Amino acid sequence: MDADEMLATTRAVRKRLDPGRAVPAELIRECVDLALQAPAGSNVARTRFVVVRDPGLREQVAAVYSDIYLNQYRDSDGYIGRVAARDADSQQRTARSADALERALHEVGTIVIACLDGVRLDGSPAFASASMLGGVLPATWSFMLAARARGLGTCWTTMHLARERDVAGILGIPFETVQQVCLTPVAFTKGEKFAPAARPGAEEVIHWDRWDDSKAGAPPLSGIARASAS
Repeated sequence: MDADEMLATTRAVRKRLDPGRAVPAELIRECVDLALQAPAGSNVARTRFVVVRDPGLREQVAAVYSDIYLNQYRDSDGYIGRVAARDADSQQRTARSADALERALHEVGTIVIACLDGVRLDGSPAFASASMLGGVLPATWSFMLAARARGLGTCWTTMHLARERDVAGILGIPFETVQQVCLTPVAFTKGEKFAPAARPGAEEVIHWDRWDDSKAGAPPLSGIARASAS
């Protein structure tokens, strides 16, 4: 596929993950190699990828995810099924997809956690957070694009960060010096065709020269939603 198609069809894959097909470790290595070509602040690559394939460890990480999802997020105001959207039916389908990931994560053979090495950003000013995370987020997205090009599905989630220290303990991640940023399942997909999502048009989100108050803003996040991308 060309670059435009890849960018338009790299979806958050949940229901269409295929845990029955093992992902070769070499494909993960290829995706990481490409991810590390992303821009890095001060030309220092601080992104680290913890690739969890051991069944016992995966089960423990998935259990943390499920506990947060079911006991904090699912009944919160920030739950995706309660967030107002222009297409209510589409929003409910996405909610069912998110519910499906909670069940599927236990079965997926590879879980990847992207981390920022060398610093924690707890309580840091916006400048520091944006600067440091700007070295991890592009690399993580590049990893996902590389996975898409290889027939693999991913899904950006931050749900587990509500119990980041617990996951750090499970995986031996040094909590004081390494900040976890994103968790994604990695699996082959059921079918390879994905369509672009319904999104606002460019003119709905571009503010030319100055902020335009006449354009509708996104709803504010609250509660667990602030700590969870999906």
